[in-house]
Amino acid sequence: MKKIILVVSLIVVAIFQQSCVKDPLADIEEGKWNNERSVLSIKFKNQVGTAEIQRIDEEKGVIYIKLNVDAIPDLSKVELEKILLSYRATCSIQPGSTLDFNNAERKATITVTSQNGKTREYTIYATEFSETLIGTWTIDDLVLYGGTGPEWWGGGVLSLLDKPWCWKVDNLPQAECDNTLTFTMTEISDEGNTSGICVNDPGPDGKYADFIFNGSQNPENPGVDIDVNHFYRQIPKGESHWVRNYSAGTISFTDKDGKTTISVLENPGTYLLFKDNIGNNIEHWITIPHNAFSFQLSGTDDWTRIYSDYDKFVKKPRKFFIMVTKQ
Repeated sequence: MKKIILVVSLIVVAIFQQSCVKDPLADIEEGKWNNERSVLSIKFKNQVGTAEIQRIDEEKGVIYIKLNVDAIPDLSKVELEKILLSYRATCSIQPGSTLDFNNAERKATITVTSQNGKTREYTIYATEFSETLIGTWTIDDLVLYGGTGPEWWGGGVLSLLDKPWCWKVDNLPQAECDNTLTFTMTEISDEGNTSGICVNDPGPDGKYADFIFNGSQNPENPGVDIDVNHFYRQIPKGESHWVRNYSAGTISFTDKDGKTTISVLENPGTYLLFKDNIGNNIEHWITIPHNAFSFQLSGTDDWTRIYSDYDKFVKKPRKFFIMVTKQ
């Protein structure tokens, strides 16, 4: 009997002691330790790229965003799509609500509160992003830099329009120079890349150039025409999908069959294309009056045909410029 009483007493003592032990998770759940009140990420509707978030001190922070103003009808109502905060922090604004950036400084403020009640105010500065591609461009000229051995006078810069005898009479390169390129934007990726639709309209003559090198100028197979559309049909006929990669500095065009070409939108100016390093003092330059879409081409050296139009247009084209003017 004494043994039973002893066991029961020990159990009672154990239960009593257990009830006196504080739950180790209580402090964590109570949150008295938790001062965290940071914005980890934030995304607004029609925001371009990721936000730049800076914590200035315990009470203040700043956030920089870019907004596609072309797609926002009212800057006083810019919708928050998502926000990620530090552990158990809360924010004065929730996804689906809006902020007012319709002021001279293009700024708004939000307040983040930690679990234990401390606050930090973030000032959000919005800069306007506008995709410069959007609109209509006219094609003015088609210019090539090409040729084997430019350091031995084999290279040159020439317009495809200046050599009509090099092309089949039907749909000469000149046919391209009443075309218009109309760009519309449909999407901005999380990385800040823009994309949309490009329509290459054939213009009043209703024709696109067909880049067929005239067989009469073919020294390897006289009389045999050569299709070089793979070099010069860089912007697809009709409708294509474009993507502007801002980090790479490129614009790609993808046609209905999935073929993609890569270009760079060149600014107006005069640019050095080549300077020899063997002392012949040879330089090749190009002048871009307005803008140009440039495409790197990969031809093959042909030293036996050096100095010929055939070498420049067919064998060793190097860089192709579609000269354009925005309307």
